[in-house]
Amino acid sequence: MSGVEQMIEQLDRGEVRVAEKHGDEWVVNEEAKRAVLEYFRVRELEPQEVGPFEYLDKIPLKRNYAELGVRVVPPAVARYGAFLSRGVVLMPSYVNIGAWVGPNTMVDTWATVGSCAQIGADVHLAGGVGIGGVLEPVNARPVIVEDGAFIGSRCIITEGVLIGAEAVLAPNVSLTGSVPVIDVMGPEPVEHRGYVPPRSVVVPGTRPRDFPAGTYQLACALIIGRRSESTDRRTSLNQVLRDFHIGT
Repeated sequence: MSGVEQMIEQLDRGEVRVAEKHGDEWVVNEEAKRAVLEYFRVRELEPQEVGPFEYLDKIPLKRNYAELGVRVVPPAVARYGAFLSRGVVLMPSYVNIGAWVGPNTMVDTWATVGSCAQIGADVHLAGGVGIGGVLEPVNARPVIVEDGAFIGSRCIITEGVLIGAEAVLAPNVSLTGSVPVIDVMGPEPVEHRGYVPPRSVVVPGTRPRDFPAGTYQLACALIIGRRSESTDRRTSLNQVLRDFHIGT
């Protein structure tokens, strides 16, 4: 077995992660990312049959879900080289190679977890959530969703955005590395890029920008509150947003 194959096997078993938190900082494992890229290069396309379905791909499918303690609802798919912790539930969804999904996390219907994304424990990725993959450059941080976060339906999170622990994103929030995340709770706005602070309650927003042709609204996200310390992680997303008078 080559070094690349050994690394992918370790990623698949959760013995190695593409990124891990050391203190307050997330550190990227560049060797692991290189292995994922190289694995794509060395693998050949092979037919795969799953019941009546046929695929043609370079990466095998993940297996042994009963042994792993993972519930997988057809036609959910996880690729070999992704790690799924015990208690994960995959509704019809997709998890790509290099991703890590923490214990008791729900990946809901038509949600996607991109390559190398790191999803914490007790997270809920609601229906249609798009978690982007980040493979290159190898030193780039993947998308990270920390423990206990609620990501509402049809949210899109890409370009290495970090969602802090127990944050709540309302439906349709779209975040890239350059989309402003603006805390509007104080007398002056406080702006973040590529980062949502822990326990923040975030909704979609816009702000005006002048162009030669006129003034137009560009997308941003607004931090309108903080989850109460007494709010349990398993409280429904709808209830948290109702607490801030935001309909879902």
